[in-house]
Amino acid sequence: MTRHSTITRHWNARAIVFLVLAIAGLVGTWTYNVFAIVERRDFFGDWFGSGPAVGSLTMDLLIMAVAASVLMVIEGRRLGMKNVWAYIVFAGLTAIAFTFPLFLANRERRLQQLASEQHVTTTAM
Repeated sequence: MTRHSTITRHWNARAIVFLVLAIAGLVGTWTYNVFAIVERRDFFGDWFGSGPAVGSLTMDLLIMAVAASVLMVIEGRRLGMKNVWAYIVFAGLTAIAFTFPLFLANRERRLQQLASEQHVTTTAM
């Protein structure tokens, strides 16, 4: 098997959609992060101190991030995925809008891999 086919193996349409969303999440969030850095803004002060609407959005995203983290751990363990903790750690360093769809893309790949392994086992019997 060639190196190229090993890298692209197990990518289905859903995995590609999740990967595109992950890239959009990374670019979208870090565009604003770069603006905040260049303008020397108090990032967390702006995030938490700009009124009730921003507070509501913050709480909404925080609860979603916690739920996504719990799902990643549970699904990752169930499917035997390695290094699931890295998605959660990198969410704090990049954005959950990047790491959660990235996890979902790799989850789809793992499901595809398990399905093809089961097919090989079934046909070998």
